[in-house]
Amino acid sequence: MEKENEINFREQLAEESDGDEESPIKDRSCDQRGALQGEPRCVICGRYGEYICDETDDDICSKECKQILLKRIRSSSPKPIGPSPTVIKLTALDECVYVSDIMQQCSDSSLTSNQIDSLRNKNDIRVLGSSVPAPIVSFSDCNLPQKLQDNLESLGYDIPTPIQMQVIPAALLGRNLLVLAQTGSGKTASYLIPIISKCYTVRRQRLLDQKRPLAIVLAPTRELCAQVEEQAKAFGKGLPFKTALIVGGNPMASQAYRVGKGIELIVATPGRLVDLLIKHEFELDEVRTLVIDEVDCMLEKGFLDQVMQIVRALSRPQIVMISATLPREVEKLSKSMAEDIVVITVGKVNRPSDTVRQVVIWVETKEKKQKLFQILKSEKHFKPPAVVFVGSRFGADLLAEAIRVSTGLRASSIHGEKGMRERRESLRMFLLGEMSVIVATGVLGRGMDLMGVRQVIIFDMPNSVPEYVHLIGRASRLGEAGEAIVFVNEEDKSLFKDFVRMLKQSGAIIPRELANSPHSQASYQVGSRQKKRKRYLYSRSFSTFM
Repeated sequence: MEKENEINFREQLAEESDGDEESPIKDRSCDQRGALQGEPRCVICGRYGEYICDETDDDICSKECKQILLKRIRSSSPKPIGPSPTVIKLTALDECVYVSDIMQQCSDSSLTSNQIDSLRNKNDIRVLGSSVPAPIVSFSDCNLPQKLQDNLESLGYDIPTPIQMQVIPAALLGRNLLVLAQTGSGKTASYLIPIISKCYTVRRQRLLDQKRPLAIVLAPTRELCAQVEEQAKAFGKGLPFKTALIVGGNPMASQAYRVGKGIELIVATPGRLVDLLIKHEFELDEVRTLVIDEVDCMLEKGFLDQVMQIVRALSRPQIVMISATLPREVEKLSKSMAEDIVVITVGKVNRPSDTVRQVVIWVETKEKKQKLFQILKSEKHFKPPAVVFVGSRFGADLLAEAIRVSTGLRASSIHGEKGMRERRESLRMFLLGEMSVIVATGVLGRGMDLMGVRQVIIFDMPNSVPEYVHLIGRASRLGEAGEAIVFVNEEDKSLFKDFVRMLKQSGAIIPRELANSPHSQASYQVGSRQKKRKRYLYSRSFSTFM
């Protein structure tokens, strides 16, 4: 049967070559449809391999892909002895035009406008911006490299999550993005998949000896950077895609050597990357995509100056900003950093995921430890593995030791003062189930994918409600149910106003002491309408996402 199909393809190609005007050979890859299951795929772009190249016998979809195939074969043949030819560097415009061409099927969706609106509404997707491409319903819809699709399938990525449905096609088209989605929604994959796909496109066109970085991902913590890099390596396995992890705690010399050897992606904390660029000369003129993950945390931690230094060192890259909350500072930054930005939101911004059950307990400070021990000793209430969040590094160490002594459970602490190796080992043991409890500062509260964790205990309330949203988000991943137990008392009164409002919106039960506190009731008294009006005037362009 396969031989008959092959003969038919050859006959069709021969007939069209003889001048059959009714069915001419397609000139461009974007004119060809996607391959169905069991059909031959183009060796260049993965679309339907309607033709067979007369010089190589490879399946191809168009004249464009045939030229690319032959060019690649010629470039890999033995080079003649003599002076090396001058390497012509493609401009950013050339690269973007090619990416736009091969991505045409994403932008020219067969869905009607009503179908697109229905798909977005069904998945709680909201967009703000011009010419936003339609969402995808499958990873095969956007002409991703076949090996990347195989890797996604082997890793269990069967269908895209709502945020991936909209972000992937928009990112592949080079749009500047502000992505807002709840924790555990799949944001990391939504920007890594387009990065890997575009890096593959560039590398197959330009076989250069010196490979400079093509993309940078910035994240606020070493743990998050390490996790992003591991995920990138898993997605890009078997492709011409190498990464470099640039964070504190590891020798800078080895990091510089890694970058110098040729890579596609840098994953870094802002401060460490700035230090590396100051002490070592690296050219970043090839970087086409800059991702700023957990951008709200970047601003809270005072990383804005370092981020802007990195932005100024690049040549007008695509900007992708990721956040689970939308404070005013993020709005300002997005408007000042990128032109024609597209805002993509999934779910409710500045609110916890509906899949996280919040249990708020009024506990005086001196009784917190005893209450925690009661929970950890209870077969009914303790759901290991669990993360306990505290407000200080010293407190994390003391509480972890107290848990070991009082409950007999294996527990450890993670915070910024510990060495990178020790932190990684504690996290590894925790995720493998060798440790029941981990006590952490906010270092684990941002973007971390804590597989298997379904319970978070907030021992010390953080400094803001948006930070609280991030912390309890560790209890839920990709829509799975989780629980957050929260200790609160009068010492947290500065948060009561926003905290009670958020709890009411989430439908959580509010303790009597918290509900009756004058600091809680103040949020519903005089002046609330004026504050709401001021917020609306400031954020009218983002109002649909609040």
